[in-house]
Amino acid sequence: MTGKARARAEGATILAAFEAAGAQPVEADILQPADTLLDLYGEDIRARAYVTADPLRGELMLRPDFTVPVVQMHMADGAEPARYCYLGEVFRKQEHRGARAAEYLQVGYEVFDRVDPVAADAEVFALFARLLAPLGLTPATGDIGILLAAVRGLSTTGRRKAALLRHVWRPKRFKALLDRFGGRVPVPESRAALLAGLAAGTRPDPGAPLIGLRTEAEIDARLAALAEDAAAPPVSAEEVGLLDDILDLAAPAPAALAHLRDLARALPAIAPAVERLAARLDALDARGIGVDTLAFEASHGRTTLEYYDGFVFSFHADRPGLPPVASGGRYDALTAVLGQGRSIPAVGGVIRPGLVADLGGLGPC
Repeated sequence: MTGKARARAEGATILAAFEAAGAQPVEADILQPADTLLDLYGEDIRARAYVTADPLRGELMLRPDFTVPVVQMHMADGAEPARYCYLGEVFRKQEHRGARAAEYLQVGYEVFDRVDPVAADAEVFALFARLLAPLGLTPATGDIGILLAAVRGLSTTGRRKAALLRHVWRPKRFKALLDRFGGRVPVPESRAALLAGLAAGTRPDPGAPLIGLRTEAEIDARLAALAEDAAAPPVSAEEVGLLDDILDLAAPAPAALAHLRDLARALPAIAPAVERLAARLDALDARGIGVDTLAFEASHGRTTLEYYDGFVFSFHADRPGLPPVASGGRYDALTAVLGQGRSIPAVGGVIRPGLVADLGGLGPC
């Protein structure tokens, strides 16, 4: 049996287990409209997606994952609650030759349920843990919602908070912004010179021709935003330190919860998200997950696709350089974006059956 055949056989076994758990099997087109994905992720997605053009349908991308089309399908005409499963190829452009495949199978499980989101989190994670148990993988968990809540709770301008929220999934850019907003690094010389000119009432190059797509009004609005940012006081050292503490937090889940509760006294905005973490751990414990040793990293999931906004998880094999065998998380905000005013709490995850096959397979599920 070839590698692809073994991967598809493992995928079919996992898909059958997802169906047995109550999920409805669905399909999604391999060619996805590029405008939807660009609206969600910006131009950055071009670096990791295969882009093509159709004379009638316009710009298209080879399916980078299933979640977006499944959410679109559900928000169009899905009943509530709903559970879906799927199996098929996804495509991710790679910049370097290595172990990561540019085309591989995903088998996934998605839950749309507004009654008890915490229970849905636990359901998905426990299902994956049970199915993958024969492989002896190491799980990791996190909660993007805690970091998002911390940023929203900062005592700074709305523009600064929006910039930080936009770059949560770009850790280097996020840190650079936080350092600048907190006054830990100086303003770049080019920006300092521009700001000095604005402060003196001088518009840069008033006679220069307009180049690019921005109008003069848009340029003036951008200059006004830069001036507003320069006039704003830095984010306090205390708040920057609290964010650093959250970003660096990695501990067994109960210890992480205790530490986050301590931080919530100084940053009350994170308290609701922290208590959701506590409820999730109780729900996981009720499903037989050993939460006392379950790893929690507050930054977990920050380098994956940008729709996760709450609980995140992954399962890893003890092989250097191997991508996660499975991963997933909560993406409530994505349903609001694609639902045209409607939304529903949603959580799901994917397993890479090719990696499962390479690790020896699951046997009967």
